[in-house]
Amino acid sequence: MGTILLLDGGMGRELHRRGAPFRQPEWSALALTEAPDIVRETHLDYIRAGADVITANSYALVPFHIGSRFESEAETLAATAGRLAREAADQGGRKVEVAASLPPLFGSYRPDLFDAAAAPVLAEPLLNGLAQYADIWLSETQSSTAEALFWKSVLPQDGKPWWVSFTLEDTREHDKPLLRSGEQVGDAVKAVCKAGAAAVLFNCSRPEVMSAAVAEARAVLDTLDSPARLGVYANAFEPVVEEMNAANEGLDEIRKDTTPPNYLDWAKEWLAAGADTVGGCCGIGPEHIAALAALK
Repeated sequence: MGTILLLDGGMGRELHRRGAPFRQPEWSALALTEAPDIVRETHLDYIRAGADVITANSYALVPFHIGSRFESEAETLAATAGRLAREAADQGGRKVEVAASLPPLFGSYRPDLFDAAAAPVLAEPLLNGLAQYADIWLSETQSSTAEALFWKSVLPQDGKPWWVSFTLEDTREHDKPLLRSGEQVGDAVKAVCKAGAAAVLFNCSRPEVMSAAVAEARAVLDTLDSPARLGVYANAFEPVVEEMNAANEGLDEIRKDTTPPNYLDWAKEWLAAGADTVGGCCGIGPEHIAALAALK
């Protein structure tokens, strides 16, 4: 394992906690226009906590969240998200990279809704708005291989690394780790590595399911002799066990046991399983990232 790379934590919950304007369906996108200073300061707090990579607040810039505003404002909002992250990175006092969040375009945890024919039109304004600010293209919370490979197919040929982060099926026990699509993790990792992924990550799933996915992915990366980074940024949610679209509809309950010390213990398990990159997703804040900084 090489040098540990530290990611930031979640933005939506953290913005809500700080009093930024926050409601569904706009979710974290609302703060881009109504509280940009809070967005920038949140990025800065993650940097102060130790993050080496911060992720632009572009996750909610999809029709499900911003509705009719998408057609006329998506590119401008994406540029705002990228600019705010870039400003924070430049003010951080050390080298910090900006990852451009490329989200599921049709709903989190909904691989069944992915529409390859409609996706390019939705992707274009996000790519255009984020391009000048991004160091890394991050396709995150991808529930299927098809979602992830779509993003690779439309990326600009700009030489920037492409990272993929999959979300795992975490509502029940499985013999092998699975994506929310039901695909096996090993197959998904093999597919994106062959497509050129510079990092394979797992995010927005319970901490307990991550180690098995990391171990499976590490075995694939070693077999392929791939130099790709491997990592985790888990969420702090109680698992979604009923409606598949619950991840898109409201604020899920936060677990009481995802304290910074407990999260650090989980991160140690992921590193032992073969990860070299750690951070946090929904409900994981700067205090958690500060705890993870002890790993470096």
